[in-house]
Amino acid sequence: MSEAMKNIVETTLDDMKGVDIKVFDVSKIVKYADWVVIVTGTSSTHLKAMAGKLEVTMKGQGHLAIGTEGVDSGNWVLQDYGDVVVHIMTKDAREFYQLEKLFI
Repeated sequence: MSEAMKNIVETTLDDMKGVDIKVFDVSKIVKYADWVVIVTGTSSTHLKAMAGKLEVTMKGQGHLAIGTEGVDSGNWVLQDYGDVVVHIMTKDAREFYQLEKLFI
């Protein structure tokens, strides 16, 4: 199930022109998820649009978010789908926090 969810997330973000999509299999290093997806948006509007589209697409496939944070922050949106955690970030936020380093 989680691999199918990850594929939906990745495809949706790609369709929405997400930049530098990275997918990490974290099933052996954390207990809270199987996959972490990190993507860059080109503006706060782009982040919000990707988050909205992802929520609609996932809901259409029967996957509801456990939680969503930061939609109105303008620089980082977190969506938790249980097995898949998605970070949608601006370039500046992504460079500052360097989340990828946690999973490599």
